Amino acid sequence: MKLWHSFVKEMILASRSFYFFIEILVAVIFVAVVLILVPEQSEFRQDEYIYLDMPAAGSMVMRGLLLVDDEDNTPETVEYELEGRTISTTLFQSETTNVYVTESEADAIALADAERDFAGIIHMDDSGAFTYTYYMQGYETERLRNIYKVAHMADADTMQAAFDAQEVRTLATEETTILNDRQAIVPTLLVFNGSLMGFFIIAAYVFLDKKEGVIKAYAVTTSPVWQYLMSKALMIMVVSTITSFMIVVPIMGGAANYPLLFVFLIASGFFASALGLALTSFYKDIMQSFGTLYILVIVLMLPNIAFFLPGWNPVWIQIIPTYAMLQSFKETLMASPDIAYVLLASLGFVVAGGLLFAFANMRFKQTLTV
Repeated sequence: MKLWHSFVKEMILASRSFYFFIEILVAVIFVAVVLILVPEQSEFRQDEYIYLDMPAAGSMVMRGLLLVDDEDNTPETVEYELEGRTISTTLFQSETTNVYVTESEADAIALADAERDFAGIIHMDDSGAFTYTYYMQGYETERLRNIYKVAHMADADTMQAAFDAQEVRTLATEETTILNDRQAIVPTLLVFNGSLMGFFIIAAYVFLDKKEGVIKAYAVTTSPVWQYLMSKALMIMVVSTITSFMIVVPIMGGAANYPLLFVFLIASGFFASALGLALTSFYKDIMQSFGTLYILVIVLMLPNIAFFLPGWNPVWIQIIPTYAMLQSFKETLMASPDIAYVLLASLGFVVAGGLLFAFANMRFKQTLTV
């Protein structure tokens, strides 16, 4: 009962504090930014600047081939103002590429240099043989450069036959739902709101209590320290869960697995709270702990890079707790989540949080009068 009364008191005090409204405001801002500024599906097309160095008849044939893939079968005339002169191009727009056909080789190179994009010169000699010259920016990978070198060593039919012969294995099932661009941002928002924000907020609350002498007062009371710490952790878990649902519901609607999300929010929130409590046990105020807080937050944010760049996923980054958080939050948003993975991750965070909480409790009992 003492724990319940401590928890209720913490919730009442939190609802009147500055930090509580900050959490609510951050959640509202997240939702507004995602719904207003982030499209459900982003359209990305690679810009290419091409010059057809060949007779008029050959140029017409090449333009006809480009027109086959054009979305509306109608090329557009696009003009650029560059270094005091006008460069006229013909735009062929497919699903993945914007191909600008220029009137000279110099124009193609100038536009590619100004726009930091790709330029290609297609040359046809008197015998009808083609040669290709590519102008790149220097950031292309070695693999891509090698592909350009060998792409035209065989005829198109041979290469198409090789492509068709490649074995393709479909890993996803029909029931698998892929998150759209807007929904794919939600896991990072949940990690920030439910874990990093909770980690910061509980540290702020504890440091405020230290400043006002609340911590030292426990040295002369019969209330155990662990109840004080647990009431703080429960308050953070409840608030972060509420604000996380404020983010998920408007963006995901009924697509998320909310019971599974609730379980993981509680588990990850407990871990973040325990981590914050353990950290605050070493410092007297937030200014002393700022350097450690800053470094720890930077480290915890690193898995976000791997989340958005699947090609960069070193083993060491998978050890950082927020990596498992991102993957688990992503699963809870899927129509067919990996329930076993999320529950196992939840158990791991509960166990890790319990160890951190026990350590924080020991530290606080040792430093009550310090």
